[in-house]
Amino acid sequence: MKETILVTGGAGFLGSHLCDRLLGEGYAVIAMDNLITGDTANLAHLIDHEDFRFIQHDVTNYIYLDQPLYAVLHFASPASPQDYLDYPIHTLKVGSLGTHAALGLARRLGARFLLASTSEVYGDPQVHPQKEDYWGHVNPIGPRGVYDEAKRFAEAMTMAYHRTHGVNTKIVRIFNTFGPRMRLNDGRAIPNFLTQALNGEEITIFGDGNQTRSFCYVADLVDGISRLLHSDLHDPCNIGNPEEWTVRRMAEEIRDLVGSGTKLVFRDLPVDDPKVRQPDISRARAKLGWEPKTDVREGLRHTLEDFQRRIVR
Repeated sequence: MKETILVTGGAGFLGSHLCDRLLGEGYAVIAMDNLITGDTANLAHLIDHEDFRFIQHDVTNYIYLDQPLYAVLHFASPASPQDYLDYPIHTLKVGSLGTHAALGLARRLGARFLLASTSEVYGDPQVHPQKEDYWGHVNPIGPRGVYDEAKRFAEAMTMAYHRTHGVNTKIVRIFNTFGPRMRLNDGRAIPNFLTQALNGEEITIFGDGNQTRSFCYVADLVDGISRLLHSDLHDPCNIGNPEEWTVRRMAEEIRDLVGSGTKLVFRDLPVDDPKVRQPDISRARAKLGWEPKTDVREGLRHTLEDFQRRIVR
């Protein structure tokens, strides 16, 4: 019998790529998703796979599985600013009640547990680049706080289960990631810029475009997560690309890649939008032997090809 891994949020962008990776590693995989922001189209190529199963379920409710599990990977959550502004209460519930339910399942079945946390736990950082020992600078009552604080609570809950119940837990702090299967209307920079450029629309930049982000290609991110899952590391670990880009530079890169010739337009910066974002990946390098290998421009070409197939003009 193959060991089985549960991926909550398995129909999402990252979750579906994780399902691919884990099946490729020889595991049986159960993907669980309530489909608020996930899409079964991301899993269509796996439906007939003998080692894959999909369950539609909201993990803020009790998770019942009566079978052995090797690991629970908790990736269920709205993840883009537009999503958690549209679903603020559910974002808080999946970070709290959903994490509690997933941890309870892992404890009951003696499974490993890996939490998908985020660079947003650092908020609008006053330390640059961001290391895992930085506690963050977060506005708990701002519109982004529903996501930031949900993930911070989820990390606290995860460490409590590790210390109190001995659950073998992992925490990955994911920095900006991109690649095929991102939603066309995701609301984040790269899918927004690609969709607008491909449709011949003006490319919208919020703020002056000088705020920075780090962009990691999804295959590299998934490789880092797999290494973390199989490691003996329990403290949080940054996984992301330390190459820093301004948002404006990314918009110009995508415009040139698409060849659209459309102009850039600027809108007001959203409340509490981080001014800088760059991971210190020293821990991932030392403990996991991991660093990103895909050049951002190469990743953009793969992502563009996927968007071109899906955009109906």
